[in-house]
Formats: sequence, structure tokens, C-alpha cells
Amino acid sequence: MRYTASEKYEIIQLVQHSDLSVKRTLARLDIHKSTFYNWLGRYHDGGLDALENKKPQSSTAWNKVPADHCEALIDFALRETDLSPRELAVRYTDEQSYFVSESTVYRLLKAQDLITSPAYILMKAGDKFQQPSQRVNELWQTDFTYFKR
Repeated sequence: MRYTASEKYEIIQLVQHSDLSVKRTLARLDIHKSTFYNWLGRYHDGGLDALENKKPQSSTAWNKVPADHCEALIDFALRETDLSPRELAVRYTDEQSYFVSESTVYRLLKAQDLITSPAYILMKAGDKFQQPSQRVNELWQTDFTYFKR
């Protein structure tokens, strides 16, 4: 259950002014001891405003490529137009001593429209096999002369 800042403050006051021990008071309120001491620490550090419920802040991803490396990688790809994303990743890692994966290079280049979609050859499925089997397990009957020595 989420408590508002004023409810948290009332609980802190109630526990501090209770005749019972902190442990017994929190047990009757059904509040975990670590939760209470977390609220108490926040209250002492920042007052009533610190008790407000805050949404978790999204931190930067640990594996995100910094902007300066992204720009350098794109410039590198524009200079070396004949290399594939795999070759670009390997050469960039060797020359700049900064590891970047092939998939990261591909995503960066795709976002900049530097990679074109491959030309697909569309094949239409037939209604039936061109050489349908006549018997059960006919596909498994092969010439085993290759295996004979």
C-alpha cells in the first residue's frame, strides 16, 4: 500500500510518541521496520517534501554508446563505404580502442538511412509438390552408395 507524505509523517509521529517499542508499534501498523527507517531518514534529510512518492528516475543505460562515439562511427562509415557493419565494428574497435558490436553499428547506420534494405526474391508457394511422393517414407529412401566403402 502506498502512503501519502502526510500519512507517512503521521506514522513517524505515532511511532516516536508511542508507549510501545518501535518494533511492536510497527507490527501493529503492519509496516516493515526498514520501510519506517527509510521514511525517517528521508524525513530528517529533507523534511515533509522528502516523504513524497516519486517516480523512479530512469538512469542512462550502462551499455549505451556515447554520442561522440556514435558520431565518430558514422563518420568512419562514411569514409569506409565498402565495409560491412561487421567489418566496420572490427576496424573501429581496433583503431579507436572502443568496442562496438556489429549490431550496434548496423542500428546506427540504419537510423541514418545509410543501409539499404536487401533486395528480396519473392517465391510463391505452389498448391502441390512438383514431384509428390507416392508411398509413405519415400523421402527417406535414398541411394546409400555414398556410405559404402
